[in-house]
Amino acid sequence: MQADNDIYKEIRPYNDDEVNGAIKRLVNDKEFINAILNYRFPQLSGAFGWLLTPLIKHFLIRKWSNVNSVADVQRQVAKYMHGTINHSCDGVTYSGLEKLDPAKSYLFVSNHRDIAMDPAMVNWCLFNNGFETVRIAIGDNLLKKPCATELMRLNKSFIVKRSVKAPREMLKALSLLSSYIRHSLETGNSIWIAQKEGRAKDGNDKTDPAILKMFHVEGRKRKVEFGDYMAELNIVPVAISYENDPCDLAKAKELYQKQSQGSYEKGEFEDIESIIQGIVGHKRRIHVSFGDVIQPGFATPDALAEEIDRQITTNYKLFPVNYVAADLEDESVTEDEKQRFADKLAGLPLGVADILKQMYALPARKKLNL
Repeated sequence: MQADNDIYKEIRPYNDDEVNGAIKRLVNDKEFINAILNYRFPQLSGAFGWLLTPLIKHFLIRKWSNVNSVADVQRQVAKYMHGTINHSCDGVTYSGLEKLDPAKSYLFVSNHRDIAMDPAMVNWCLFNNGFETVRIAIGDNLLKKPCATELMRLNKSFIVKRSVKAPREMLKALSLLSSYIRHSLETGNSIWIAQKEGRAKDGNDKTDPAILKMFHVEGRKRKVEFGDYMAELNIVPVAISYENDPCDLAKAKELYQKQSQGSYEKGEFEDIESIIQGIVGHKRRIHVSFGDVIQPGFATPDALAEEIDRQITTNYKLFPVNYVAADLEDESVTEDEKQRFADKLAGLPLGVADILKQMYALPARKKLNL
């Protein structure tokens, strides 16, 4: 391990020499094994859990016996993604990659609809086109269980400390994060980060200028002006479009409760359930659009946020459901598509149905300036 990496040890992904140790900890983690039991064998996990536990451990040890490096983990993830895509969607398309250079590292700033699938889809497109996979920014709110931390750091994720609230500690965490992002790019590692904290549950993809200010913390240390420093980072806006969001109803119910009752209390395992539903739920078609590398000239975070939003809105692929939800005519819209969306809304409380409809309508309205 290089000495200069040590300052990032708390937040960075695992290095090659840490992979085996992380896998051993996972195999011996009771919560991890129980999660597999409950997911794969829900009827048997209670009474026969004691019998299945050693079998699952043995299976995992054999399955991961040849996984000894970060690259080995990425190959395993690619195999898993191949199966997931075949079972949970009707095809993945992409655009814009021909403008990028596989020999360069990029800071991909992406819209955010799905916790696990957004960076996974970007990685899938990169991996299959000869690019290195990205390091993934993930909030520590998703890492409440040790096994979740192990899995994410094995899969090239680095930790964004959202739970830090004290001003001095927050500044320290932001400084380290900003430095780590620059360090990654300088050492040939691309980054994926969401355009704002949390998913755009209402369908409104909007960049938070605070994210861009965080990038510049390291730039200020280097005494580089905001616009010049942003150009050095090779920022590429990414628009990910799902024809169907498997978590759409859960998002709509949450937003309706906030709207009608003023607050929403998240369940203990809600984030994990969202991750699982996002992975296994049917998404129909998916499109990933890579935008243009940000050039010098954006002197403020607000100006740059506006440009990233413009690219994401312009490059967002509209599916028939978006036109139907926005009550717009388009040649892609059939009577079957209209009926499919009507069936989706049928039986929902009026407020929830309205929010779900707007979720799919907003990308079309924004793109067409309605």
